Amino acid sequence: MAITLNFSPILTEPYLGHLLAGMRYTAILTAASWIMAVVLGVVLATIRVTGNPIAERGVAGWVAYQQNVPMLAHLFLWYFGIPTLLPDAMQRWVNANNGEMIFASIAIGLCMSAYFCEDVRSGLRAIHPGQQEASRSLGLSFLKTMRYVILPQAMRTALPPFINHTVILFKNTSLAMALGAAEMTYVVREMENQTFRTFESYFIGTVFYLMVSLALMGLGAMAARKLQTPGR
Repeated sequence: MAITLNFSPILTEPYLGHLLAGMRYTAILTAASWIMAVVLGVVLATIRVTGNPIAERGVAGWVAYQQNVPMLAHLFLWYFGIPTLLPDAMQRWVNANNGEMIFASIAIGLCMSAYFCEDVRSGLRAIHPGQQEASRSLGLSFLKTMRYVILPQAMRTALPPFINHTVILFKNTSLAMALGAAEMTYVVREMENQTFRTFESYFIGTVFYLMVSLALMGLGAMAARKLQTPGR
């Protein structure tokens, strides 16, 4: 029996609108998680090179915890566990304001911050210690030295793994489906359940993730070439 592929049912309304909404929610979830992960990762990496042994052990423990617990477990902890610790009024507010997206963004952002932290730390370790000593001798504080001298160079070195982990973060947003967040994977599954066009539905989802991942890697490669240190 021949199987006929038919994409028209899922590329017309209302399913086309659902697909576009899923793409939008995926983009929002990716952006929110990425911003949190990068900001926290840079802060943690900076703390880890301060020379304070207590701070270094604390950050190392955070990184080990985030990297050795599955992403799905982090999502379940934040969505099912953390709300039970919140006041009733805050729980009601979260439930009324798309709590699935909020907690998914937090869980993914915190987990990926550990990976970005290690990326930045590897970049910091590639900078010659003499640069920090020279900056301090010129009167710059530790924070100004990191901001104006060390971190800009470290970020260039850390850019390739940064790109890789950005793509991984984007793909991990699909796990938010388990919480009921209406991102792309959730929409594709619901669309398949309603149209019974199994191959067509999941094929479109697969192509979406493939195209965005390739686009992110392409943009990252362009940025790496543009920011490459002269002479390297």
